[in-house]
Amino acid sequence: MELKDIKLAVIGLGYVGLPLAVEFGKHRNVVGFDINAQRIDALKKGHDTTLEVSDEELAESEKLVFSADVATLADCNVYIVTVPTPIDEHKRPDLTPLIKASETIGKTLKKGDIVIYESTVYPGATEEDCVPVLEAVSGLNFNKDFYAGYSPERINPGDKEHRVTTITKVTSGSTPAVAELVDQLYSSIITAGTHKASCIKVAEAAKVIENTQRDLNIALVNELSMIFNKLGIDTQEVLEAAGTKWNFLPFRPGLVGGHCIGVDPYYLTHKAQAIGYNPEVILSGRRINDGMGRFVASQLVKAMLHRCIQVNGARVLVMGLTFKENCPDLRNTRVVDVVKELQDYNITVDVYDPWIDAGESEHEYGITPVTQPEAESYDGIILAVGHRQFKDMGAKDIRGLGKPEHVLYDLKYILSKDSVDLRL
Repeated sequence: MELKDIKLAVIGLGYVGLPLAVEFGKHRNVVGFDINAQRIDALKKGHDTTLEVSDEELAESEKLVFSADVATLADCNVYIVTVPTPIDEHKRPDLTPLIKASETIGKTLKKGDIVIYESTVYPGATEEDCVPVLEAVSGLNFNKDFYAGYSPERINPGDKEHRVTTITKVTSGSTPAVAELVDQLYSSIITAGTHKASCIKVAEAAKVIENTQRDLNIALVNELSMIFNKLGIDTQEVLEAAGTKWNFLPFRPGLVGGHCIGVDPYYLTHKAQAIGYNPEVILSGRRINDGMGRFVASQLVKAMLHRCIQVNGARVLVMGLTFKENCPDLRNTRVVDVVKELQDYNITVDVYDPWIDAGESEHEYGITPVTQPEAESYDGIILAVGHRQFKDMGAKDIRGLGKPEHVLYDLKYILSKDSVDLRL
């Protein structure tokens, strides 16, 4: 197969798949496939509810067609899989979406076809977990009748500067020839260039350690924040002072959620434990970051008690529910940990977030957000996400939501130190 012969399908049109399909659709015929019929209908009408792709960008991708019908995949010969790879309630990798996508492709797989995976996995998952499914369903033999590739996604939700085309793409293939073709395919849209890994496992490992490294760095500053809190030192001031050294890394404490940083390390630790190695440092960092919701809630409660504010039956406003600022992505948000901890103190918690879909919030977390917080109603206010709307409000308007005696806790350093009661 040559580059000009590729008939492309992108399987999974979420935060990763849609931007990729749109870029390819500007240059070649692409089938954008998703099992969510409502998602497909919205995209056919020209709107992306994740806000990753603008209506104008969708319109520009003239060679992209959307479908929830498996039959539309029959004419394709290269499939890019961009489905989620979450963890379950026990922090174990959940490959269900990946396996189901592989089963779907297996039904239409033909001799000479290539299946490229972008979903985050542990080293070996493509060839050990996905390929056997493709073989079983299609009846074809790997690296004889069909081939595989892996090119880890690097999408940063809500980031309008670092887009799919401007981020260097790691590529790989199950044979040297396939690796070269996969690299050529991505090079046709990636202006930042590509990096061809020596094999699929190297590409898989590169992806999973990117966010593991970030997770550990954030865990370090989270632990430092706890220490400095006990010492009565402002963490932000310490980090700013240390940041004057040229090689100090600019990480900040906070809640670690989302589809990558709070999830990917568990894929690596799962594989490490499967081969008999206990990854102590990685899991220690995960424990620290997973416990930040409890720490935040306890700090607010202590501050309220110091102000002689009745905790039992109090009202607290949590501003922001998404896992990061200025995007509607609720996946694996750890703000819910703060909400649940406060509710355990018999505190009534209102959540306000202008970016989220209320139905999704209710479905995923059982949280019904308020459409507008009531003025002078709250004993405590937590700035949990740094949305621009909250920055625009400023300290005076945010304070106006609290009762005459209340505690304002800024987790994201949105406001100045002297305008808040607590900072992380």
